[in-house]
Amino acid sequence: MRIKTWNIAICATSALALSAPALADRDDWPRSFTVGTASQGGTYYIYGSGWADMVAGMLDVRAGGEVTGGPVQNATLVETGDHEFGLVTMGPARAAWDGESELAPGMEHKNIRAVFPMYQTTFHIITREGDDLTSMEDLEGKRVGVGPSGGTADMYFPQFFDELGIDVRVRNGGASDLAGQLQDGLIDAFAFAAGTPISAFSQLEAEIDTNIFSVTEAQQEQLLEAFPALAPADIEADLYGSLDEDTPAISIWNFAITHQDMPESLVYEVTKAVMENHDRMMDIHRAARETLPENHEFNDWMPWHPGAVRWFEENGYEISEDLRG
Repeated sequence: MRIKTWNIAICATSALALSAPALADRDDWPRSFTVGTASQGGTYYIYGSGWADMVAGMLDVRAGGEVTGGPVQNATLVETGDHEFGLVTMGPARAAWDGESELAPGMEHKNIRAVFPMYQTTFHIITREGDDLTSMEDLEGKRVGVGPSGGTADMYFPQFFDELGIDVRVRNGGASDLAGQLQDGLIDAFAFAAGTPISAFSQLEAEIDTNIFSVTEAQQEQLLEAFPALAPADIEADLYGSLDEDTPAISIWNFAITHQDMPESLVYEVTKAVMENHDRMMDIHRAARETLPENHEFNDWMPWHPGAVRWFEENGYEISEDLRG
């Protein structure tokens, strides 16, 4: 495995640092590690950079988040050893595992391993209030941004529109960039998938009047039948000022991953740091409200890294034999 040394370092202060693992356990650790996230303005970037910062302080190591194209690219960067950790949604990760990644078709990603559950990514859409676009059907013929190429939204939203018989003109771009394009009228809608609240959506709400919506209950049922890897969800009204009531939506689970060859002691300490510091994770992003050890059960196919298995089992959570990496 190729472990790179990155100069993107986050220095831990003495106020943040806790007792680091014994030096004897760190002999095989990389000098630093990088977490693959996604575009700036999205939840992945804030969440991934935040937990890398937190872990850096707690373990007295150098770590940082890196902007990427999102889950599809992150799976490949971890598979090839170019990144030590990555954030993925389970749909794109399964496609990569099976050799069906859009980025690396035919290459089975059999070296990726689960580390900890993150949160549900929820699919929803934001438009300018004055444009009177308040439903999926209203987007017929419109210009719709779907996040960076290779991201979860880019993978699924075009398929959603096809399944529902809605013809749109898709555009790719980072979350912050597409939010700016929507504000300037260069696109008509921004359809994204991330942990809620999406920071780019919240920023838009602070600057212009917006509509935020997702699927109807009938569309939800149709899409869940067509895409069984997805799950029903609700966007809680208190997450956005543009919502008056909870809104039905569709979601998919996110997990942090690593390479199977990462040192067991490092992955154990990373898992421990994240799973045992929920309040600090919540300070990073509200999506971390679902970063709870019991949510490990939403991984039903990806093998767990042995370091993660050790933490979960020490704390009373059973990992099935067929998911031990």
